[in-house]
Amino acid sequence: MPTSSNQPLSTRTLLLGIWGHLSRRRRTQLGLLLVVMLTSGGAELLSLGAVMPFLAVLSDPELVWSQPRLHNLAIRVGFTKASELVLPVMLVFAAAAVLAALIRLANLWLNGRMAAAVGSDLSCEAYRRTLYQPYEVHVTRNSAEVITAVTTQISRTVVALSALLQLLTASVVAACLLSALLLIDWTVALGALALFGSVYGLLAVTTRRELQRNGQKITAAASQQIKALQEGLGAIRDVLLNGNQHTYLEIYRQADRPQRILEAKNQFIGGFPRYAVEALGIVAIALLGGLLTLQKGAGGAVIPLLGALALGAQRLLPALQQIFSGWTVLNGFNADLAGVLTLLNQPLPTHANVADPLQLRESIRFIGVHFRYGPEQPEVLQGLNLEIHRGERIGLIGTTGSGKSTTVDLLMGLLAPTAGRLLLDGVDLYDSSDPKRLASWRAAIAHVPQSIYLADSSMAENIAFGVPRNQIDLGRVKQAAEQAQIASFIETSPEGYQRVVGERGVRLSGGQRQRIGIARALYKNAKILVLDEATSALDGKTESYIVDSINCLSASLTLIVIAHRLSTVAFCDRVICFEAGKIISEGPPFAVLPSRLK
Repeated sequence: MPTSSNQPLSTRTLLLGIWGHLSRRRRTQLGLLLVVMLTSGGAELLSLGAVMPFLAVLSDPELVWSQPRLHNLAIRVGFTKASELVLPVMLVFAAAAVLAALIRLANLWLNGRMAAAVGSDLSCEAYRRTLYQPYEVHVTRNSAEVITAVTTQISRTVVALSALLQLLTASVVAACLLSALLLIDWTVALGALALFGSVYGLLAVTTRRELQRNGQKITAAASQQIKALQEGLGAIRDVLLNGNQHTYLEIYRQADRPQRILEAKNQFIGGFPRYAVEALGIVAIALLGGLLTLQKGAGGAVIPLLGALALGAQRLLPALQQIFSGWTVLNGFNADLAGVLTLLNQPLPTHANVADPLQLRESIRFIGVHFRYGPEQPEVLQGLNLEIHRGERIGLIGTTGSGKSTTVDLLMGLLAPTAGRLLLDGVDLYDSSDPKRLASWRAAIAHVPQSIYLADSSMAENIAFGVPRNQIDLGRVKQAAEQAQIASFIETSPEGYQRVVGERGVRLSGGQRQRIGIARALYKNAKILVLDEATSALDGKTESYIVDSINCLSASLTLIVIAHRLSTVAFCDRVICFEAGKIISEGPPFAVLPSRLK
């Protein structure tokens, strides 16, 4: 699953793509958040507009009192002299500043909440679409890339969305502050915009490609980092036995260190202009103060104007820095946005919900079935013709790579034939007029692989795998455990069926894990049961007990057994021998097995 390409999409295109996956509710909330941003900008405009009257009253109240309009207004309110203006003007200025701060805080809080909510929506949707992908997609993917996309890239996308909201807020605030400065002195405002805008614009042009390249390298390194963790921890027994911890540590280090360095580099690119531009802003204010003093002289005429411009610049520069910082984050996380969008664009099946299990009434037939895992891959099955009747016990044998497991994957509806047809009671399993049929067929099958996946939860939850805890039928769990010859082991434990098995069943033996897998299949009460080397870790006596238990199940149960140990399929009604993707012999066990024994 690619998370980057030689020609990455623009950040704008990626954001529009993610916007298309937002729910109507989130879009409405973002619209309301925009109103809060505008309010925040208006509050900044109000607080800056209150500066000049405040400074004018402090520096020369008599000058303000002499203004006819202000004088008449003050008299109407009840003031009798100039000195009485100081307190109310001070309170108005303070109130405006506090109001602006409260609105900015509310905006900051809402931005964080919105980014988190959208991130959760995207994460769940990406995982949902990944889970519903066809089996052939999963077998061709690297799990480290998928885990990186669903976890790390989603987290970085949330950061990017937060940066986008910050950028929008800062843009609104900057526009309002610039409007206020234009009203105060338009020549100074335009000069400041030209000066600071050109600095940030030049930085944006020169750093954009580097930020995107760094982002792609960070994403690739994160995938390698997770892969190193999976490989080292997944083979921890061999790592400990061989003493090659240093090898896996070095693999991890080679992925981790460049990632950290590149992240620090992107953070520096986003943050360093602040200090240079702030210094430039102070120099500009100093020069402006000198020019105003030369033009208008020192005193009351200069201080209010200079104070308002200085405060405006002091508010404007952080807003411009936030805009640039948000822009760098968006461009630095471009590859992460692309990876998340790739997951979000995964197609969903027409019928994602599983219907009632489909009942096999007569047989399933393979008619001239061919299969290959890719256009450039060799054929695994070559014109397979096979019919399995309802209630039959079928054994599949053959050397590794002969096509047994692929045949079973096709039978279970996990893979679709490259050519040929699969008929279920005479109807094509992949009939386009009935897309729900495939999901219903899968629901009728229980599969026990050789390698059983166990969750780090209780015995009961692992047997009733995927069933919510409050919906588990403990009676069925116990019955399935009895049939799988694991009940006595579970019930002798103090915790019983609530005993935790540990991650991947690390606290259990191989045979115990396989028996839990068999119990899981039996709990499902499926009408088709597939055992893929499911008893290979069991001793002959235990295997015999389990086979007897399965044989005692309903006569309508169709059983398919894959085995290398020929004694495992000796109880079957029919044994089918594969070689190089073809059936070379089939018949009752007594006819097929002797020729295979040496």
